[in-house]
Amino acid sequence: MNTILRFNRHLRFVLVLPVIAALILLLAACGQTPKPSTATDNNNGTAASPNHSPSGNNVTQPQDEAHEEPQNDSPLEENDPVKEQIQQLTLEEKVGQMILAGVQGTALDEQAKRMIADQKIGGIIFYANNVTTLQGTAAFVQSIKEANQQNPVPILMSVDQEGGKVSRMPEAVESIPPNRKVGKTNDTKLAEKMGALLARQVKLAGFNVDFAPVLDINSNPKNPVIGDRSFGTTAALVTRMGMAEMKGLRSEEVIPVVKHFPGHGDTSVDSHLDLPVVNKSEKQLAELEWIPFQAAVKQQAEAVMVAHILFPKLDPNYPASLSKVIIGDHLRGKFKYDGVVITDDLSMGAISKNYPLNKAAIATVQAGSDILLVAHSYESARTIFDTLISAVKSGKIKESRIDESVYRILELKQHFKLSDDQKATGDVKQLNADIRSWRKQVDAR
Repeated sequence: MNTILRFNRHLRFVLVLPVIAALILLLAACGQTPKPSTATDNNNGTAASPNHSPSGNNVTQPQDEAHEEPQNDSPLEENDPVKEQIQQLTLEEKVGQMILAGVQGTALDEQAKRMIADQKIGGIIFYANNVTTLQGTAAFVQSIKEANQQNPVPILMSVDQEGGKVSRMPEAVESIPPNRKVGKTNDTKLAEKMGALLARQVKLAGFNVDFAPVLDINSNPKNPVIGDRSFGTTAALVTRMGMAEMKGLRSEEVIPVVKHFPGHGDTSVDSHLDLPVVNKSEKQLAELEWIPFQAAVKQQAEAVMVAHILFPKLDPNYPASLSKVIIGDHLRGKFKYDGVVITDDLSMGAISKNYPLNKAAIATVQAGSDILLVAHSYESARTIFDTLISAVKSGKIKESRIDESVYRILELKQHFKLSDDQKATGDVKQLNADIRSWRKQVDAR
């Protein structure tokens, strides 16, 4: 009897075993458990999200969702190298990027070294008193780049090289006539060549930014600032020639900065000395001064310099360079400009005689400026740096607002592949020969 019972239990086990095995196989086929995600670090050391590969492309869906239709119509996401770089910067490093400062003398001094090391400023501007021989100027520029190599972002090395009376090149470099003379030819090819020649000039000393072209229309013959720096008296001529010059600068991979928005051509006061006032309406500006700048925006101008001019019919309280109405509502808003906005020098009389520097710095950032130009004083650069840091920490300026400006600045630097390893380049003899040949063409018109 016991033998029969043991036999029956064994028989039931043998019969049930295949059924259990079949059920296991069926369950495995219907829903395999996906393997855990192995998110790898991207090239900036940040982990890829569970739903994206390090390159930003969507990863393959788990097999239990394989029956769903693939979403082929959605754009592939990509990592943003600018955003990644911003995430690696401290607040101090970000604020430093928003300052473009002047230096003293003709060689790198200890104060300039400390400014670069401590404030990590984003750019330097040279004036005539910083320029010596071509070799000496190039060595000065190179020493600044070398000092900046300890910082995470390459430095902008800028200069005003327009031609005519606004020229920073040493005597060894052939001169370029003022815009007015080139404008009289009405030849955009000559203007484009002019831009390329200007760019080659500044590259001889290692600069990567030129504050040109001038897009002001010389509509006021009593203007003490513009005069022959303008291509002419009509919007059409200034626009054609200015856009051609900007194209020439770009062709040599030098960053152009168009100036002086909203237009400096109808002023009768020198903004270096005091604050000019222009009593024009928005309609009047749109019919003349703004036309070249609107064209530059359409041509995706890399940077726009904003002037220290009060337009009381637009903003009775602040000059253009500090005005949310003019920078934020018009340049950023109506013009839809999303490039870099640079103030004119905040140490000029137009600002220093009317606004404390710390308040001007906060106002221009709140208005929409990205780079604050301050020359001739290390103390002024430090004041702006400390002011903006304090404003962010106190909540007066959001850090996200700083990030907006730094994004534009870094995007510009990455686009032009700036590097502190870049040295002065060019053949001065060949450039001088090319300038002389071009000048003959201008003179013949």
